[in-house]
Amino acid sequence: MEFFMTMGQFFAILGVALAVVLPCIGSSIGVGKTSEAAAAVVIDDPGKFSKLLILQLLPGTQGLYGLVIGVMIMLNIGILGGNSNISTIEGLSFLLASLPIAFGGWLSAIYQGNVAVSGVSIVAKKPNESSKAVISATLVEFYALLSFISSFLLVINILK
Repeated sequence: MEFFMTMGQFFAILGVALAVVLPCIGSSIGVGKTSEAAAAVVIDDPGKFSKLLILQLLPGTQGLYGLVIGVMIMLNIGILGGNSNISTIEGLSFLLASLPIAFGGWLSAIYQGNVAVSGVSIVAKKPNESSKAVISATLVEFYALLSFISSFLLVINILK
């Protein structure tokens, strides 16, 4: 069996890789930092686990946003169904469409993790103020959403 990939498919698959891998790396860094900080608090007071879990989960959303964009591109280039005959320009368009979530998701996940680590300190000292910690971390999420929406709108308009 011979495998043939057009230049368009190559560039689109590169876009998929960037859209999925970079936000997932950022999410794992952000979730990891927050989880390390939360573990120290939960050891002393297991009752704070549920409040800390929210902070731990927030930096993980960027990986999901990247995956959604990656799946959308794969659907459009014939890997998961759809048109498998895409031009080089269309492939480059998918690559460029992946960049907002790739880089925006990657960086926002790391910075959201940093904010969430600070939020863990708030929960440790004043558990009743946990909503302030969550809101602070959610502010960074806004920029991940802007990146996601940008990539989403670009991808859905490439093969119209």
